[in-house]
Amino acid sequence: MILESTDFWAQIFNFQDYAELLGLLRNSLIAGAILGVVGGLIGVFVMSRDMAFAVHGISELSFAGAAAGLLFGVGVVQGSLIGSLVAALLIGVLGTRARDRNSIIAVLMPFGLGLGILALSLYPGRTANKFGLLTGQIVAVDNPQLGSLAVISVIVIIGLLLIWRPLTFASVDANVAASRGVPTGVLSVVFVLLLGLAVAVSVQIVGALLVLSILVTPAAAAMRVTSSPVLVPVLSVIFAVVSLVGGIMLALGASIPISPYVTTVSFLIYVVCRVIQAVRTRRGVRRTTPRVPASTTR
Repeated sequence: MILESTDFWAQIFNFQDYAELLGLLRNSLIAGAILGVVGGLIGVFVMSRDMAFAVHGISELSFAGAAAGLLFGVGVVQGSLIGSLVAALLIGVLGTRARDRNSIIAVLMPFGLGLGILALSLYPGRTANKFGLLTGQIVAVDNPQLGSLAVISVIVIIGLLLIWRPLTFASVDANVAASRGVPTGVLSVVFVLLLGLAVAVSVQIVGALLVLSILVTPAAAAMRVTSSPVLVPVLSVIFAVVSLVGGIMLALGASIPISPYVTTVSFLIYVVCRVIQAVRTRRGVRRTTPRVPASTTR
């Protein structure tokens, strides 16, 4: 049966009793803002180090850990953290070169997804809990979960700030940085561990399949409009916060998961930044194109 147009849009956007429902999402909005800061900051290095594929690989094992935690009653947060850190360690230690890293990730992804599906298949609880691990849950952030999310996020932010300058140097040119005494190998492992923590907390909100919209897309959009080492992380954080908080607020009255809203807002921001870049490039070409004197055309 094909849904009528009014029923279709009512499922996607429904703002009845919006003010009353908004109070239910206090924890989710706070969590979204915190994750926006974490995702925006760490996404800058994900892009500069060409590790977008690694984010997806870590998220698959994070999903497997969360599903196992749900199955065995350990806890989704704890399971997600264990899965993310195991994947991060394997990628950081074994994948020192880009080729090795990509092959390791390609092996880990189906393995983690298979384990996660197995655990969810054996889980006897509600289907909503299973589905939420993949696509996110809008009202699933309780006070203990928000507290653990905040603590992990603070650890990630502090860790990034401590290694920001040497990590930036190593991300631009690892060989030159190593010759100057920068411990590029140690920095790589530390960064991947921080990335694992960021993925683990992001999976709780947007789900394992769509974590790239927080840890990759905002930074990719920021890099389209500026190359400033100061403005890129600032814009990346702003874009990530707008995507998460805006997506949560749009999904408030809907009957579908939060992730389509978050990913759509994030994608639209990226498209706008691409358009701005194209316009700037076209104007720059016009300004630099030399004008041919009229006398030479005769």
